[in-house]
Amino acid sequence: MTSNHDNYRPKRYTLVALCFCAAFICYIDRINISVAAIAMQDAFGWTDTVKGFVLSSFFVGYLGMQVAGGWLAHRIGGKLVLGVAVIWWSVFTILTPPAAMLTFSMLIVVRIAMGFGEAATFPAVYALFAKWVPERERSRTVTLLLSGAPLGVVCALFSSGWIVENMGWPASFYLFGAVGFIWAVVWVLKAYENPGDHPHISPSELELLQNQQPVKGQHFQVPWKKLVTQSAIVALVVNHFCVNWSSYMLMSWLPSYFRDVHGVSITAAGVYSAAPWLTSFVMMNVAGWIADTLLNKGVSLIVVRKSMQTVGLLGAALSLLLTSQADSAPEAMLLMCAALGMLAFTYSGFAPNTLEIAPKYAGILAGISNTVATLPGIIGIVITGWLVDMTGSYSSALALAAVLNILGAIVWIFLARAEPVID
Repeated sequence: MTSNHDNYRPKRYTLVALCFCAAFICYIDRINISVAAIAMQDAFGWTDTVKGFVLSSFFVGYLGMQVAGGWLAHRIGGKLVLGVAVIWWSVFTILTPPAAMLTFSMLIVVRIAMGFGEAATFPAVYALFAKWVPERERSRTVTLLLSGAPLGVVCALFSSGWIVENMGWPASFYLFGAVGFIWAVVWVLKAYENPGDHPHISPSELELLQNQQPVKGQHFQVPWKKLVTQSAIVALVVNHFCVNWSSYMLMSWLPSYFRDVHGVSITAAGVYSAAPWLTSFVMMNVAGWIADTLLNKGVSLIVVRKSMQTVGLLGAALSLLLTSQADSAPEAMLLMCAALGMLAFTYSGFAPNTLEIAPKYAGILAGISNTVATLPGIIGIVITGWLVDMTGSYSSALALAAVLNILGAIVWIFLARAEPVID
């Protein structure tokens, strides 16, 4: 029986919570291989360069579906696209161990296929948020969504080390892959494509959201040229690329860094690697609250977006450079916490900006931005492995990430905007 309180609880919160859970599952399935790969490297005799190719293969598939995922979300609906995507990647997560035991080529194919499924996640969510999230809640909502990623990383890193050492590396793929199917059942029952479709939405919430209906359906036309030539969009895409270079490098190589440089066990490497991502989770939501508080106090939107982005990028750059000088695992962990904690501020900079500069095409723009920002997952992870093999240390890889962060901040200061640039 439904109470009056339930009837008037904002229904957008349910959708946001389920999207957050999808992001969480997306990342536990994506990240467990970062820990499992340590044992897989020993079992299959991989070099660091080969391991880099294994870790990056996911992003080949992830690259391929970004724009198509956003287009499909606007065309047929974000609910259907996201639901199918989660089921798809969960299947290929479970197929990873048998593929690895069969042939190296089959492992690469399965990881690419898994990335293909995960690619639709954020474009589909952005298409839904364009309908369900009011402007004054966007910083908090988008950072909450994206904070599902570091929380998933934390969960995967904390648990994967223990699972690998006590149950074997294949078990982590089987256990994590099963979670997506549970989420899919709840998604089918509780999520709605449009606010007007929800049978229990209150009139006040429906009125709040009634002007948030982007163009979709058969008459949906995409202004492709404008989406790739506007300077504000270029700034967003460049910054997404720079942020992801640091994120993907640390996501994939942090456990190996702690094991190789500081000589800790696989389980300890997972724990040390998890702490910076837990910091990221906390600081993303703190930064989102700060951003929306500043907006509600009258600070202009562009000042908030530029401040959050530049502080985050420059703070992360400094922390990464200092990490090269760390003498112990605890010291390195604290500096990595600082790096990812500062980088978390950028998710109240460039991330909600997608909904501001192209609200009618948010899913498409998210797909374009994610396509370019996936390149660090391919070339960045491989280059990191190559640099480690060539130099015998991680210092050059950390310095490269820091330089890219500084360049991103410069671009953002001069080119970023916070109003629609496409009608």
